[in-house]
Amino acid sequence: MIYLIVPILIFGVEYVIKNWIEKNKTEGCREEIMGGRILLRKYHNKGACLNLGEKKRQLVLFASVGLTVLATVIFLFTLTKKGNGMLKAGLALLLGGAYSNTYDRLRRKYVVDYFSFPVKGRLGNIIFNLSDFAILIGALITGWKLY
Repeated sequence: MIYLIVPILIFGVEYVIKNWIEKNKTEGCREEIMGGRILLRKYHNKGACLNLGEKKRQLVLFASVGLTVLATVIFLFTLTKKGNGMLKAGLALLLGGAYSNTYDRLRRKYVVDYFSFPVKGRLGNIIFNLSDFAILIGALITGWKLY
């Protein structure tokens, strides 16, 4: 079942990347990669998206665990039904990212973010990880299919 492999693959890739970043980069580093199209950085996000909730870390952790468990139950229920391939794919992407970031919150007490884009303005200050994009794309697909 490909839908079960996707979250495991995302979690595994992120686990390796985040551990490498933690061991080999210093907080605040800024290195150009891919011809300068991506900036490799290291940031410890102690809140949620854009560091929101940094001062309410227990609430962020509780919400992260709760929503991940809820999405997992929905995903497992959806897997038992025929069809709905896009919904299953969306949930698989969403969960792969959610498992990774929730693991960070539980284990490290922060989420490891490690790349940004060299653009001017506020977007250039946002530091991401691959899980963020898996969650975003998965949530968009899931929302589209449920709508």
